[in-house]
Amino acid sequence: MWVLKAIGLFLAAAAWRLTSSRRFGALLIRALSAKNENLKNIAGILIVRAGKNAEPLLQDALHRRESLPLTLSLLADLGDRMVEKEIQPFSTDQDPKVAEAARQALRVLASNR
Repeated sequence: MWVLKAIGLFLAAAAWRLTSSRRFGALLIRALSAKNENLKNIAGILIVRAGKNAEPLLQDALHRRESLPLTLSLLADLGDRMVEKEIQPFSTDQDPKVAEAARQALRVLASNR
């Protein structure tokens, strides 16, 4: 049942904020690739709410090419223009979904200037 998994995500997010343990944050990153859209959305919201603490985990996911479209969008949502150089190469990715997500992320970052 996805509701129990969602509760687990909320608990992981709370533990991550309290302890700053990357292990708990990694659970949220892994949930970005869940088949259930609700779980993906919950994980994304919890990651963005963590703010700058989420950036290293998202950058690691970006380098591992995990859940790329969502990872790119979340990095842009954090608003740190320093990631612009990391996102730029993905704008010409062979996967059209990844390329479009990167272009949208770059537009978000540009609009936050």
